[in-house]
Amino acid sequence: MSETNLAEFDTKNPNDRLVMHVLYGLHTLAWFSGGIFAVVALIVNYVRRGEESDVLYIDHHTYRIQTFWWTLMWLVLLSPLWLLFVLPGMIAYGIVWLWYLYRCIRGWMRFNSQRPATRHPEL
Repeated sequence: MSETNLAEFDTKNPNDRLVMHVLYGLHTLAWFSGGIFAVVALIVNYVRRGEESDVLYIDHHTYRIQTFWWTLMWLVLLSPLWLLFVLPGMIAYGIVWLWYLYRCIRGWMRFNSQRPATRHPEL
């Protein structure tokens, strides 16, 4: 029986956890920057997810990436409401904003408690 060399496994750096918190913060504050923070965080999510080996961290990167693209899709699909009527457009965008904020806070809280962003029976 061979022994496992623990040096082969990546250990999580405390800075990795800090980066995840900063990314959640950027996504959460994205609406106050006109979406600029979300785009910056999205790019970092893609880069970090590609380099990541920890399943929990990959799950949270994927969760934020999916949240960004679903939000963008809904904003584009609902944008004609602004051209027709201002009030329905405001209401629709407000609902999308609340959903995005909910996803950010929920994911952040789950990450903080070391749980996956989504319910995976295998994690």
